[in-house]
Amino acid sequence: MSRVGRLPVVIPQGVTVTVSDDNLVTVKGPKGTLTKQMSKKINIAVEDGKIVVTRPNDEKEIRALHGLTRALIKNMVVGVTEGYQKTLELVGVGYRAAKQGKKLVLTVGYSHPVEIDAVEGIEFDVPAANQIVVKGIDKELVGQVAARIRSVREPEPYKGKGIKYIDEVIRRKEGKTGKK
Repeated sequence: MSRVGRLPVVIPQGVTVTVSDDNLVTVKGPKGTLTKQMSKKINIAVEDGKIVVTRPNDEKEIRALHGLTRALIKNMVVGVTEGYQKTLELVGVGYRAAKQGKKLVLTVGYSHPVEIDAVEGIEFDVPAANQIVVKGIDKELVGQVAARIRSVREPEPYKGKGIKYIDEVIRRKEGKTGKK
C-alpha cells in the first residue's frame, strides 16, 4: 500500500470538497476554488470530513497514481486555505524588479526592461527592489510562473548574478587563472 496514498486528507473548517462520478474534484475554500480532473482508475470518496483515496488493484500504473492523486488533492486543500508562495531574489548590480499594475517589470542587464504579465490566479509582490514574491492558490501554477521569471536571467556560476530562488544555493566555479 502506498504510504502517501493511504493517508486520508482532512478537510478543514470552511472548505467544501465535491467529487463527481468521473473523478472531477472541486475544492472551495476561503481563498478561492480549484478544480482538477483526476484519473478515472482511482477511487476518491469524501467520508466524514476526510477525503479517502483508494486503488482497485496493484498494477504498477495504479500504484503510482494512488500517491499522486492523494498529493494533488492535499495540495488543492492547502491552496484554498493557506495559499502558496515562492520568493525569488535578484542578484547583480543594477538588477531590480518593479510592479506596474498587474505586470512585473524586470531590469536584469538587458538593453530593455522585461515585462511579465500576471496569469489569472497569480499575484506578484515586490517587498524590496531585489525580491519578488509569487503568490497563488494553485501550487503548480505558482511554480510555473516562478520558473518562468527565473528563466529570464538564470544565475550564472562565476559571480552568481541572475534571478534565483531565495533558498537556492548556486554552485560556484573558479574563474580563469592567469599565466604562470
